[in-house]
Amino acid sequence: MNLSMRRLPVALAMLLTACGGSPGAPSGGWSDLPARTVVTTSTVFADLVRNVGGDRVTVASLVPAGAVVETYQAKPDDLRALAAADLIVMNGLGLDDWLESTISAASPDTPVIRLAEGLPGVQLLPGEEPGSQNPHLWMDVAYARGYVARIGEALAAVDPAGAAAYAAGVTAYDARLAELDAWARAQIEAIPPANRKVVMFHGAFPYFARAYGLTIVGVAVQAPGQDPSAGEIAALVDAIRASGAKAIFSENQFRTSLVDQIGRETGASVVAELYNDSLGTAPVTSYEALIRWDVEQIVAALR
Repeated sequence: MNLSMRRLPVALAMLLTACGGSPGAPSGGWSDLPARTVVTTSTVFADLVRNVGGDRVTVASLVPAGAVVETYQAKPDDLRALAAADLIVMNGLGLDDWLESTISAASPDTPVIRLAEGLPGVQLLPGEEPGSQNPHLWMDVAYARGYVARIGEALAAVDPAGAAAYAAGVTAYDARLAELDAWARAQIEAIPPANRKVVMFHGAFPYFARAYGLTIVGVAVQAPGQDPSAGEIAALVDAIRASGAKAIFSENQFRTSLVDQIGRETGASVVAELYNDSLGTAPVTSYEALIRWDVEQIVAALR
């Protein structure tokens, strides 16, 4: 299947031309893409795909490292990437739903997998909006293993000749993730039970907390980009004092002014270098490294 040669909607073709590109010859780093090209919404998902697909795939993330997936806005280069893709990988459950309209414009016939939706064996947790589900399933490594299995099936569907290679990739990667899951559990179990209380910047860690035995006392913001009211901050300060939570954790892509303020008022330490939906600079350059980094930061702050 050569999707880069697919006839594109007139409006998209005009947009690409206006931006200096063309449907048949992507530019800005997306040119000369091979047949098995996978586009993801997150650098984390891109890493999962690379570990399964190996050298049979070329993978690119629309959202760059360090950016916030929930609030990302698609750019013309993203349209070119999607138009050339053989497979599109997103999370779903509201995390990256901004991609839906972009896919409709750029690549309506390309297979899409929504890793978090309908994943077998998952017990979903509530999201930040009423009636929604929390989308950050991959922060529980057991659920990330489900993502990996789903990725292997999707790659085999678009590249049947590579089915055996993808199956082998899933098996090898799944074994490493099983070891990672056990390691994370053992590390956090070493924290005294009374200290396993945390405050998070926003709702990215409920699956992580449930899997590894932490209690989330509260969050600083309900969702990225939403500032809390004075009443919400006061309620969180009271909850921290009542629970005895020792640390407030934030992700590295967010400003620290709010959590610093809450830390000063409560005496809780602030750790502002966690990761969840984006990889970063060394050593956090893979999903496995992301989980190890977060566990180590949490253990160091709570022990």
